[in-house]
Amino acid sequence: MTSVNIIIVAAGSGLRYGAPLPKQFCLLAGKPVVMHTIDRLRELLPHCRMKLVISRDMSDYWMNLCEKYTFESPEVVFGGSSRWESVHNAVTTLSDENDSITMIHDAVRPVVDSVTLQGLTEAMTSDDIDGAIPVTPVTDTLREVFSDGTSASIDRSRFRAVQTPQAFRTSKLKVAYHLPYKQSFTDDASVMEAAGFGRLKMTSGSPHNIKITNPGDIAVAELYIGR
Repeated sequence: MTSVNIIIVAAGSGLRYGAPLPKQFCLLAGKPVVMHTIDRLRELLPHCRMKLVISRDMSDYWMNLCEKYTFESPEVVFGGSSRWESVHNAVTTLSDENDSITMIHDAVRPVVDSVTLQGLTEAMTSDDIDGAIPVTPVTDTLREVFSDGTSASIDRSRFRAVQTPQAFRTSKLKVAYHLPYKQSFTDDASVMEAAGFGRLKMTSGSPHNIKITNPGDIAVAELYIGR
């Protein structure tokens, strides 16, 4: 059976969220967001090997939270100043098992569902791909903005919104994260593509798999958890 690693990225400062704490530590239905995310993945992938990436500055705070909520923390890896650096630090700790899969997930997506994870794991049974990424159709109308300030509508049917977790061959992911950082690295799939591992299969994501970005998203996530 192929082993699965999961890296949960929770090292962001969350400055845009506007709360005193990084959003992954804000309360959702009575406990921190990141704990919901961990519990959800443990429930759906009980045999996975999990690593939690947090800021070194938040280490003591996280340990205190775990004590307060009687929560068992996954193995902790300290992150860096960017998401790329945080994932890099976690990837370098992975063992070199050629057949293993590594999923990378945002800590602030606490309501990932079984269908999304099943789609990823099924896709990764194929030897013809380097990774799999969950996507959803773009429903909003899109406009492209040009340097002179003008804009034009574009065909949204050609685009997909990308979610996490994203799944990759561990051996190839480790090679990809040896590349020096580039500003074009917006997610893990873009790092893989830059390393020449561009055989990435799109799988079905879920509109419920929201990323908590604004304070109002907490209320939406609570509705999904309540269901």
